[in-house]
Amino acid sequence: MKIGFSTVGCPNFTWDEILAAAKDFGYDGIELRGLGDELEVYKAEPFAPENLPLTKKRLKELNLEISCLATSCYIFEKSYQENILKSAKAHIELAKELSCKYIRVLGDRWITPGENIDEEFVKEMLCKLCDMAKEYDVDILIETNGVWAESKRLAELLEDVPYENVGVVWDIHHPFRFFKENIEETFSNLKGYIKHVHIKDSKIENGKLVFKMIGEGDVPIEKAIDLLLQQGYSGYISFEWVKRWFSDLEEPGIVFLEFINRIKKIIK
Repeated sequence: MKIGFSTVGCPNFTWDEILAAAKDFGYDGIELRGLGDELEVYKAEPFAPENLPLTKKRLKELNLEISCLATSCYIFEKSYQENILKSAKAHIELAKELSCKYIRVLGDRWITPGENIDEEFVKEMLCKLCDMAKEYDVDILIETNGVWAESKRLAELLEDVPYENVGVVWDIHHPFRFFKENIEETFSNLKGYIKHVHIKDSKIENGKLVFKMIGEGDVPIEKAIDLLLQQGYSGYISFEWVKRWFSDLEEPGIVFLEFINRIKKIIK
């Protein structure tokens, strides 16, 4: 099992600061979810064609991997289908360049369940992206967010996608918090598809969702990690500290170090 963090947790960090944090704190890899003001990472300066060789060289020298490209490809948006396919293709090509196996797409807009999601269209888009990605040896992962945090519904969707390069980003938080699923149920439904894992913790305080450092909320993270270890999962668990969306959360320089110290104790 490898440990990473998402750049959603450090929206104000430069690329140099991200690399330094990952190396100094002992992480194995970085999940790219935007860089500075740019959410489409293939447009960000370190990943421009002229800069990519140096970026790859630095990652190799630091013994760091890019674990996943977490895109803004909303595969439920019919009116933006052409733009979604264009963005997905650019991310797939970048993933191949970075020796990154996965790109993450979203089947709902936000962490809470949306309305009127056309499941057939989502399936159609997944199939198109998997077909596009297979020649690059890249997998398309849909996250357990929104309506797809209901794990049985997500598993039924994926059973109808006839591609081996499809999978799931298991965000441990969302099925537990928004569908009140127990961890064993979620894992049982999705275990054949889980290829990348997001970790975050929270509590409900005065009727409001409040994100917490792991161990300070009530999401059963340790139980989820135990199930993954029992299954022989060897991929990434990625700390998704959602500071890009909630600016009042604690600073990444503090929480990134605290997270890896705590998670290593759990894994051991």
